[in-house]
Amino acid sequence: MLSKRTILLHLVNLQLYSTLNHHLFLKTCSCCSSSIETLKRFVLKGKHVRLDVQGYAKLKDIDYLKWTFNKFHNLVKYSNESSTVKVFTKYQGRVEFSQGNFSLLLKNLQGGDSGLYDAGVSGEENKDVAKYQISVQERVVTPLLTVDSNSTINATCNVTVTCRGQNTSVTSSCNSSTCSQVGGESRGAETSTVPLLSVYVAGVSIICNHSNQVSWATDTKEIETICIIEQPQINIVFIYLRSLKGQSAVATSIFGLCL
Repeated sequence: MLSKRTILLHLVNLQLYSTLNHHLFLKTCSCCSSSIETLKRFVLKGKHVRLDVQGYAKLKDIDYLKWTFNKFHNLVKYSNESSTVKVFTKYQGRVEFSQGNFSLLLKNLQGGDSGLYDAGVSGEENKDVAKYQISVQERVVTPLLTVDSNSTINATCNVTVTCRGQNTSVTSSCNSSTCSQVGGESRGAETSTVPLLSVYVAGVSIICNHSNQVSWATDTKEIETICIIEQPQINIVFIYLRSLKGQSAVATSIFGLCL
C-alpha cells in the first residue's frame, strides 16, 4: 500500500509532466503558425529599402506589431489600440513606419545593417507576419583586363586574357566569337555575396565584367587591336590583246589574273 507521501509525489510528477507537454505543444504550434518565407533583399550601401507586410489588410484583431533586427534588437513597436508608434532610440531617424500597411523603410543602409528583419504581431495569437534577410553590398570596383598572350592561326585570333576584380581573378582563352575559362579563382555564384567575374565576347570586343547583386563595371579590349591579321595580297595584271586585220581592230579581250 502506497503512503500518502508517495501518492503526492506521483501526483506532482504527473502535474509537471502534463505542464511540460502542454508548453511543448504550445511552442510547437506557435512555430508552425508563425512559419513564413524569408525574403532575400540586396541593397547598395547608402541606399534605402522598404520592407512590406504581405496580407496586412487581414491583420484585424491585433494588439501590437513590432519590427525587430536579428531577433534581439527592437526597431519599432506599434499599438493598434492607441494607434501610436514607438521608434526605439537607436533607430530614430534611420527608419520610417507606415501605419497604413505596417511597412518599414530602412534608410541609408550600411554594412552593419545586414541581417534578419522580421515583423511580429500579438493579440489573439502571436505570429510572424514578415521576414527579410537583408544583404548590404558596396559598389564593385572597375575590373582590369590584361592580355597574357595572343596568336593568329589560319586568320583566327586566339587570345589569353586575365580579368582582375576585387580580391579575385579569372583567366580565359578567347577567339573572335567565344571565351572559355582556363584558370584563376572560382567565380562568385549569382546568389552569393561574393562579386561575380565573367569574361565574354560581344561584337568585336572582349569584355571583363565585374558585378554583384547591386552594381556592375566593365573593362574591354578590341580584338582587332590585339591581333593584326594579315590579309592575303592580291595582285591583278590586266592583259590587253588585240588582233589586227589591216589597220582596224577585229577583237579585244581583257583578262584579270591573280598572282
